[in-house]
Amino acid sequence: MALTEVDHVAIAVKDLEAAIAWYAETLGASVAHREVIERDGVEEALLAVADSYIQLLTPIREDSTVAKFIATKGEGIHHVGYRVEDCARALNQAVEAGARAIDAQPRPGSRGTTVAFLHPKTAFGTLIELVEE
Repeated sequence: MALTEVDHVAIAVKDLEAAIAWYAETLGASVAHREVIERDGVEEALLAVADSYIQLLTPIREDSTVAKFIATKGEGIHHVGYRVEDCARALNQAVEAGARAIDAQPRPGSRGTTVAFLHPKTAFGTLIELVEE
C-alpha cells in the first residue's frame, strides 16, 4: 500500500456556519463541497487547500461519533484522510501489518469516494481514513 496524497484534515466543530465564516474571513478559504452524511450523523464542509481539503465536521445527531468526540475532547482535529489507489487493498494490507480496522470493509464516503477507517490505538493516537477517489 502507498499513500498517494493527504486528502483532508478533519476538524470537529460545534457550529459549522461559524467555522466556515472564520476560515473565510481569517484565511480566505471557501467551501468547495458541502454534504450531509446521514449514515455517520454529520454535516461536512470541505474547504479546498491546493489538491487537499480542510473538512469541517459537525454532528447532526447526538449519537454520532463526532458528537461523542466533541463531548469528550472538545472541538479540534478529528482525523486525517489519506488518498489511496485501492481502498480495499490498502485496508487489507494495513490490517495484515497489525493495524486495527474500524471498518471491516470499505464503504461509501462523501464526494462519491470509498473510505475505511483505522483505529487510533494502532496509529499513534491518530484516527486515519483511507480515501479512494
